[in-house]
Amino acid sequence: MADARTGRPRTTDATHKVTTLELFFDLVFVFALTQVTALLAGSPDAEGALRGVLVLGILWWSWTGFAWLGNVVRADEGGVRIALVAVMGAMLVASMAIPEAFSDSGDATLSGPLVFAAAYFAVRALHVLLFALVSRDDPALRATVVRFTVPFAVGTGTLVAASFTSGALQTTLWALALGLDYLLVYLIGPGGWRVDSPGHFTERHGLVIIIALGESIVAIGVGAGGLPLTWPIVIGANLALVVLVSLWWMYFDVVALVAERRLAAAEGVERVALARDSYTYLHFPMVVGIVFLALGLKKALGYVGEDAGKGLEVLTGGKGLHGMPLWSLYGGVALYLLAHVAFRLRNIGSLNRQRLALAALLLALVPVVGGLSATLQVAVLALGVLVVVGYETLWFREWREAVRHEG
Repeated sequence: MADARTGRPRTTDATHKVTTLELFFDLVFVFALTQVTALLAGSPDAEGALRGVLVLGILWWSWTGFAWLGNVVRADEGGVRIALVAVMGAMLVASMAIPEAFSDSGDATLSGPLVFAAAYFAVRALHVLLFALVSRDDPALRATVVRFTVPFAVGTGTLVAASFTSGALQTTLWALALGLDYLLVYLIGPGGWRVDSPGHFTERHGLVIIIALGESIVAIGVGAGGLPLTWPIVIGANLALVVLVSLWWMYFDVVALVAERRLAAAEGVERVALARDSYTYLHFPMVVGIVFLALGLKKALGYVGEDAGKGLEVLTGGKGLHGMPLWSLYGGVALYLLAHVAFRLRNIGSLNRQRLALAALLLALVPVVGGLSATLQVAVLALGVLVVVGYETLWFREWREAVRHEG
């Protein structure tokens, strides 16, 4: 319920945690990520990759806005709860429209691009209205929300305009809408915004990393779906799982803990700027990298399944990934690692050289592993991330133990 004294939404404090309604809200985002993976799989080329990134950018901007909102007001009480359910409806419509976000299907009765743009407008409009309501007693926040309406109008307006175009012009307008929105919000600056609960904010973004990794596990199952269970499938699936567990380890073993404590130690505008840079902006390429990895794993397991009749010979003589799917597999992990390097650099000012080196190595390996089977391509990737995880765990074990157990 709302605050009994004022009748207004109940604000949060430093002890606030993620609510069950926010977790429920994230389920729509899970569906949206599966839709993006399907969109990428249907257009495995450079244009398809660019459009996939643009759709992810729209989805991320929608999701992260409500992470900020849920940090200053409880999302599961009063009118905010009803509004968030309405946002879920708009996000669901936008997610359903993703396969037709750039062009209509032959038997569509609605314009896919226009439906997607309209649903996105509804999500952003509700976000602005809710923040305006929350900021009634906070003049600094209210002034920032008023400035925030400019990127909102520019971004959503340009996307609506793009829905009436096609081809290269449409993609260009999408990029313009997203780029201007991200840039203008950054230029507004951190003043006026609030991060009342660092724990809630970091937990929220950690959960979205879990969501993206979970969608990748689903992609593994989809890639092998409908195929007979064989040893190559079992081996390929577990190699893919090694990659995903390694990415989870890289984020949650130490990085997430240090980042949360760094955010909690900061105050005022410094905290807001750190939250904006580290989470709103630098977590986006992490999610993009995981989604592209999911595409690569999905394609790889499909190839392993097609060669299942060869038995264990598939390890050396099976089909392999080429072109965009191969770049997605290795480049997705490289992008994730580079975002981690930037994340650490922004938080504590130091460079993670081993992750930077692995990212560079993976990109250099793409033309080298093109002649290998899909199983070996995934195995090489798994070996690379596993070596770095093992190195960091052993070489920095004393520091790691201090961070995890001594605070």
